[in-house]
Amino acid sequence: MKEGLLKLGHEVIIVANSDGFKLFPVDYSIDFKICKTKFFNILRQIIVRIFNYDIAKLEQGFRFYLLLKKMKDFDVVQFIHETPIKTNKSFEIFLLKKIFKANKKVYVLSCGADYLNMKYDTTHKDKKSPLHPFFENRKLINEYGSLLDLLKKNHEKAHHFVIENCSGIIASDIDYIEATKNHSKFLGLIPNPINVDKLIFKALNVEDKIIIFLGINEWSYNQKGSIYFEKALEIIRGKYLEKVDIIIARTIPYYKYIQLYHKAHILLDQTFAYDQGYNALEAMAKGKVVFTGAEKEFMTHYNITKRVCVNAIADVDYLVNELSFLIENPNEIIAIGKRARAFIEKEHHYIKIAEKYLQVWNN
Repeated sequence: MKEGLLKLGHEVIIVANSDGFKLFPVDYSIDFKICKTKFFNILRQIIVRIFNYDIAKLEQGFRFYLLLKKMKDFDVVQFIHETPIKTNKSFEIFLLKKIFKANKKVYVLSCGADYLNMKYDTTHKDKKSPLHPFFENRKLINEYGSLLDLLKKNHEKAHHFVIENCSGIIASDIDYIEATKNHSKFLGLIPNPINVDKLIFKALNVEDKIIIFLGINEWSYNQKGSIYFEKALEIIRGKYLEKVDIIIARTIPYYKYIQLYHKAHILLDQTFAYDQGYNALEAMAKGKVVFTGAEKEFMTHYNITKRVCVNAIADVDYLVNELSFLIENPNEIIAIGKRARAFIEKEHHYIKIAEKYLQVWNN
C-alpha cells in the first residue's frame, strides 16, 4: 500500500511493530525492546504466568506515545485493526484519542480477527472460519485465547470507541464482508495491494520433481489448518516419492519464508478461508499454485471461471486428491500459475488498489 501511494505522489509513514518473528520493515517501530532483555524477559514471563498479563504491551504503548509528535496533521490515518497499537486497552483508547484529535480522517481496516468478525463467527459456527478447530476441541484454548479476548468487555469498549469515531470501515477480502456489510460505516471491499513490479513472475517449468512448500506458523497452527496439510503431505510423500520434493518450514522470519518458497511449484496456505491473504497473494503473483481460500463467493465476486488457485478445505482426502491431480497433470500447474499472475495484476495491482483507497478516503 505504501509503495502504491508513493508512486502516486503521496507522503506515507508506517507505524507498527514488525509482527513478531516475521520482522516486517516499518518506518517508526513500536516493537518492545526492554522486555526482550534477559532480566525483563524473565520478569515478563513471571508476570504472564501469575497475572496472565504481558507487560511488553505497556512498553509497546509507551513507544507509540513517544512518537505522537510525529503523528499529527495527516490527511488520512489508516488503521489495520480496530486496536492497532496492541497495548493495555485503556491506554490504547487514550493514545487513539490523540490520533483522532490530531488528524483529519481515520479509517479502520477489517482484515483479520476483530470484534465484529469474532462475534459473527462465534454465532455462525457452520461458516468456514479459523475458529472451526476450537469449536471442535476446546482444549485448544491456549492458541485461541487472544482471539477470544476480542469478545471481552474491555476490547468491546475499545471497538465501540474506534468505530464511533472513525470515518469508515473497509474490508480487505471476502472473509470479512458478512460481519461488516450491514454496519452503517461499512464502505465496501478493497482487495489487498500487491507490488507486481517487485514480485517477478516466472512461468513454472516442471522438468524434474514437483516441489511442494508448507510454511507453518506455530502460533496459528490450527487456525490455518496446517494439520490437514501435514497429513496430506505424508500420504503424498508415500504415493509419489520419486515425483515430489516437500519443504516444510516452521515459524521463520518473513524474508526467509520468501526465499524458501521461491523455488516451489505448489504452496499450501490455509484451509479455513473464503479468499486469499498476503502469503497466498504474493505466491500467486510469482505464478505458484496456491492451496488457499477460493470458495464460490470468491469465484462469483471476481467473475472467475477457471481456477487461479485451489480452494483448500479441512479434508485430508480432498487435499490428497487435488495434489495428486496436479502431480499427474503438470500442465495444469503451469496453466494455473499463469492465471494466478494475471488475476493478481488485474485485481490486486498495488497502484490500482492505492487509487481505490484514495477514492474512498477523498469521498
